[in-house]
Amino acid sequence: MSQRTATPTLQDLSVELSTYLGRLTRALSRSTPGDVPTASLRLLGQIDELEPVAIGALAAADRCSQPTMSAGVLHLVDRGWAVKSPNPADARSSLVRLTDAGRTVLGEARRHRATDLMHRLQADPAHDEQDVATAVAVLRGLLEHSPTHDTRAAEGTA
Repeated sequence: MSQRTATPTLQDLSVELSTYLGRLTRALSRSTPGDVPTASLRLLGQIDELEPVAIGALAAADRCSQPTMSAGVLHLVDRGWAVKSPNPADARSSLVRLTDAGRTVLGEARRHRATDLMHRLQADPAHDEQDVATAVAVLRGLLEHSPTHDTRAAEGTA
C-alpha cells in the first residue's frame, strides 16, 4: 500500500512561512556588521514604519512595557538617531521621529542585510528573479491589506 502525502493546508503553510520568515530575519540580523544592537535596529525600523509615533504606540507595536520602550527611545535620542517632540493630540506624550543620522544607520543595516539576502538567493539555483518578485509581491500585499489594528490611530498620531 503506497503512502499518500496530504496536501498542506493554508494553516500548515502559514505556520511554515511564519517560522521561516522569523529564521531568515534573525539570520540576516546576525550577519549585519557594526556595533548597533539588533534591538536598536528593530526600534529604528519600527519608528521608520510608524512615525511620527507616540512611545505608547511603539510599546504596543513591540509588545513591551512603556518604561522599556521609553528606555529604548532614550538610547536612540542619546545617539542622535531619533528626536522626540510634543504630541499635539496629547500634551502628556511625545512623538518620536528618526533623524537623518538614524535613517543613515537604518539604511546601512538594510543594505548589508539585502546584500546577504542577495548572495543567498544567487546561491540557490532552484529560484530565479521571477520567484523573488512573486514572493515580494505576496509579502507586500499581505502587509498592505492587513486587517490588524493600526496602533498610531489608537494613540492619536495617525
